[in-house]
Amino acid sequence: MHLLNLGILAHVDAGKTSLTERLLYAAGVVDEIGSVDAGSTRTDSLALEKQRGITIKSAVVSFPLDDVTVNLIDTPGHPDFIAEVERVLGVLDGAVLVVSAVEGVQPQTRVLMRTLRRLRIPTLIFVNKIDRRGAGYDRVLRAIAERLTASVVPMGTVAGLGTRGACVAPGLAPAAIDVLTDHDDDLLSAYVEDKVSYDRLRTALADQTRQTLVHPVYFGSAITGAGVDALIAGIKELLPAAEGDPDGPVSGTVFKVERGPAGEKIAYARIFSGTLAVRDRIRFGDGDTEGKITSISVFEEGADSRDETVPAGRIAKLWGLDAIRIGDAIGEPHKAYEHFFAPPTLETVVVPGAGVDKRSLHLALTQLAEQDPLIGLRHDEIRQEISVSLYGEVQKEVIQATLADDYGLDVTFRETSTICVERPVGTGAAVEFIKKDANPYLATVGLRVDPAPTGSGVAFRLEVELGSMPYAFFKAVEDTVRETLGQGLSGWQVTDCTVTMTHSGYWPRQSHAHQGFDKSMSSTGADFRGVTPLVLIEALRRAGTQVYEPMHRFRIETPVDTLGALLPVLAALRAVPQTTGTSGGTGVLEGAVPAGRVHELEQRLPGLTRGEGELESAFDHYAPVTRGTVPRRPRTDHNPLNRKEYLLNVTRRVSG
Repeated sequence: MHLLNLGILAHVDAGKTSLTERLLYAAGVVDEIGSVDAGSTRTDSLALEKQRGITIKSAVVSFPLDDVTVNLIDTPGHPDFIAEVERVLGVLDGAVLVVSAVEGVQPQTRVLMRTLRRLRIPTLIFVNKIDRRGAGYDRVLRAIAERLTASVVPMGTVAGLGTRGACVAPGLAPAAIDVLTDHDDDLLSAYVEDKVSYDRLRTALADQTRQTLVHPVYFGSAITGAGVDALIAGIKELLPAAEGDPDGPVSGTVFKVERGPAGEKIAYARIFSGTLAVRDRIRFGDGDTEGKITSISVFEEGADSRDETVPAGRIAKLWGLDAIRIGDAIGEPHKAYEHFFAPPTLETVVVPGAGVDKRSLHLALTQLAEQDPLIGLRHDEIRQEISVSLYGEVQKEVIQATLADDYGLDVTFRETSTICVERPVGTGAAVEFIKKDANPYLATVGLRVDPAPTGSGVAFRLEVELGSMPYAFFKAVEDTVRETLGQGLSGWQVTDCTVTMTHSGYWPRQSHAHQGFDKSMSSTGADFRGVTPLVLIEALRRAGTQVYEPMHRFRIETPVDTLGALLPVLAALRAVPQTTGTSGGTGVLEGAVPAGRVHELEQRLPGLTRGEGELESAFDHYAPVTRGTVPRRPRTDHNPLNRKEYLLNVTRRVSG
């Protein structure tokens, strides 16, 4: 028996959770198929998921298909929860991408397929809802070939399309030979010589599917079960088994973290190599943190059960690793954790309701951020406010409901705003010397800020000898530089720059005879952490910074006769169409729009296009904001702009 870690992905409402239920029923794991509308599905266990009828958190369920054990991961379809999908992709052996036979290829479908192809994850496509009125066959196949991948192999035909009695006749379509021979010269030669057997075609299909050269397309209905048996056969035959040496060095990746009833951390991990056992001490994260596994659960027969070990290839729940975070490597890194989708570009201030303790709120939000690292928290010490980063308005509603249901905290939110970034526009340098110019710290620090290529992030370098002072002081400067760059001159994160340490100096450890350490005569790490923000902000001021706002690329398909009403609205939203075209009676607009205006565009599009307009958008780049409209972000106390105010605060803290 071999293992397969399988992801189910789709645009929201395409029916992927219903398909999961149907697969569990077909495998004999459940006696009755759960309903999304009734809130009785196995994988949507959260109260909020049952209420809204959408998947919010990824869920794992295991079931057997003859000699294959499938660990199936159901993922959210709403774009606000794309981070949940991102974390799952790195642990999959294969995927099923669900497309609605009625709506066809939708914006999120294209985003997901692009990522699956880039990561070379073998993928089957399941066209769901063939029993619904308005379902299409040729139309949907054509859209898949044009908008997802040209290398599609239809795996059957449909009769009774759009009716409750719709059924599927499985089999390779005649066009399959053309697609398969495009990638196999030997198969082409055999075809020319009329020596291609059905078994030879199925073998070529399996090989090319596993190499992500082709994508088989199945039609069916998760509700009636039509076509699901053919899909199950494809899952068993065409997708690759999980690989990994159970006797090798331990290597795994954490893709989900949740809290248990007692508040304990539970890590969901895919084991790529080796075998983990209860009471094992393992390193995780960057390799500097160690923990002891106190309990293990593995997934089987539709549930999870305790076990003493988990071998390579399997997915398990691990207890005992209190400092574990999503994306952490366990043991030897399998591969670097990477982001497949853009980070959130929106944020909002969380406003506690009457009687809500701010410490309890901060703790609750911190725990939510552990489960979703892209829910970035920003604490404004001066205003005593907490901001959270977001993908969209639905995510805000989910956070609000989760705080109320799980933590008993009533909160509201301020208006959502855009997260911008700052980049240096020139070179700037500053230095503070020990005991000069009112420097209250026993530390000399000089820093120079230079612009760096777009997308390069932040680099820290030295122009002083590493042995000129203790390494801990250099580390304190670097860590503080990275922290300080969280807010630049306009309050936004500073990126794409190189910070070089140009001056260093300290007073060695001093003590009087027969007495202990004398702080007034000796430098400490606190001195370097204190003076570094002052120097860095001054260097940034001299370099100057430019604020950049996130821009989404967009694609709108709409009836041609609605373009006249749509174009002025796009202009008002600062959207810039870059290409336009028409196909039949459909107009296509592609261009860029500020991320902060996407939600408004989504809301207004149906009214402008008689409900027929379709919008696809995704983060693309950052664009400069004109000086007259630069959005400023409230600054925190640890990252000052005003030198006198800063030194006054420092003096008060030092003396008091």
